[in-house]
Amino acid sequence: MARNLIIITVFFYCFLGNAQKISFDYDIAGNQVKRELCSSCPSKNGDENIIAIENLTEQDLLKFFPEDVISYYPNPVKEELFLKWNLIDGKNVNSIEIYSLNGQLVKKYTNLDVSNKLNIPFGNYREGVYMILLQYSNGEQKDIKIIKK
Repeated sequence: MARNLIIITVFFYCFLGNAQKISFDYDIAGNQVKRELCSSCPSKNGDENIIAIENLTEQDLLKFFPEDVISYYPNPVKEELFLKWNLIDGKNVNSIEIYSLNGQLVKKYTNLDVSNKLNIPFGNYREGVYMILLQYSNGEQKDIKIIKK
């Protein structure tokens, strides 16, 4: 009897360690459009090495090209995106716009003339790809693509 109890207990703990996860997707109106059972999804408490924004160094910041003046961290983003840009030749960033993949303007930040960095909260955005568009004072534009997980 004790042997059966031990086998059942071990069997039970094996299933607890590999619990299933149900994920949901919603449309813009808030209607559920997809429900998915994922038995092999990684846990939300993974071993990700997220660095606090105040502890970031230049080596931690990402760039699309080495000569690029826009740095950001992290990509993919879960909660908050840190953007930093260099002010070169008197070109100030006037505004930063966030667009969804279908081209819809999600958020716009203005009055950035004296700053060279911005923290953008992504916690309320849906998973997907977003484009960040930086508008400079001379009319030039630069964009980066960010993945929200």
